[in-house]
Amino acid sequence: MTLIDTSAWVDALRKDGRPEFKERVKALMLARQAAVCEMVLLELWNGARGEAEHKSLTAIEGQVKLLPLSPGVWNLAYQLARAVRAQGLTVPASDVLIAACARYYEAELYHNDSHFDLMSTVSL
Repeated sequence: MTLIDTSAWVDALRKDGRPEFKERVKALMLARQAAVCEMVLLELWNGARGEAEHKSLTAIEGQVKLLPLSPGVWNLAYQLARAVRAQGLTVPASDVLIAACARYYEAELYHNDSHFDLMSTVSL
């Protein structure tokens, strides 16, 4: 299972998005390995403009697995936030939550965001 971050979705859905993101997201969806969490959905819906984008997001929601932000995910996010800060790193809370969700469900995290690269070196 691969949790696809907002940053990868944005690149994959743009007309002028990078082909590698378009291809990987499409392949994950066809293999039924694509997943999202509520935070990713919120970020996508927050940026959606117009009826065409709304229809695309509705279709995506019906085709991907939802990894719920359970109490376990939130507890892991709190731990990760403390560990990230202890290393002197500044990462948006939304990215900490998404990274924690991927860790909790032992999912690969597909992204285009350097914050996730920073957090990948942080052990708990």
